[in-house]
Amino acid sequence: MIKMVVVVKIGGNVAKEIENSDIALDVKSFLSRNQKIILVHGGGAEVTRVASMLGKEQKFVVSPGGFRSRYTDKETVEIFAMVMAGKINKQIVALLQKEGIPAVGLCGLDGGLIRAERKKKIIMVDERGRKRVIDGGYTGKINSVNADLLNLLLSHGYLPVIAPLAMGDEYEFLNVDADRTAAYLAGTVKAERLVLLTDVDGLILDGKIQPKLSLSEVERILPKIGPGMITKVYAAIEAVKMGVPEAIISNGLRKLPISSAVNHECGTVITGE
Repeated sequence: MIKMVVVVKIGGNVAKEIENSDIALDVKSFLSRNQKIILVHGGGAEVTRVASMLGKEQKFVVSPGGFRSRYTDKETVEIFAMVMAGKINKQIVALLQKEGIPAVGLCGLDGGLIRAERKKKIIMVDERGRKRVIDGGYTGKINSVNADLLNLLLSHGYLPVIAPLAMGDEYEFLNVDADRTAAYLAGTVKAERLVLLTDVDGLILDGKIQPKLSLSEVERILPKIGPGMITKVYAAIEAVKMGVPEAIISNGLRKLPISSAVNHECGTVITGE
């Protein structure tokens, strides 16, 4: 019987340092207590680095809501898939396997795990602050998750490690945001917690960490939140609205980062109350 499922998203900087962190040790501790973990990873900086090596300039756009995202054309999504679902995903799986953790690397195309609708248009804000409508490229909005596949793996003791790559209606690769992917997975499998691990201690406003916020409180302060944190906050809001009891934004580079977050020793906890 699965006692508890925690969905953990590790950002690109945390993933880069995972070999030198306590994440594997922390994961083993959870598994030893029959508490299950689904791991979602980012890695945008590595995608940009590899794309540059291949001579593909990367472009980023900012939405009217302050979200900064990669503009993903056909060539870029192929590089994205190669780096995310290939290099980064398998490096994390290999590290966890080395520590005796039965990790299984997946992306959204495997078993139809993550389906998404390809965005036809994107509204962006240019350098002069003007709104522009551009082609959506190969960016997707998640519309379904194969929870049966995840539950099958979890019930047999496996730890899914998921790259944020979805399958479109025409079976094409689609780039989906890793934080929002983690939120959607957490809501779909009815996780007890969503933990978003980054390289800072939580949501900082006016120089202070916000230890706990309700949905109404966090929605009220959204205009004050900078572009580096806004996507994580929106992901936390989405997860809680989907029924996840709490979402935690915390530091993945500290000692036992998942346990620290779950035990409220660090980070910002967002709840529905």
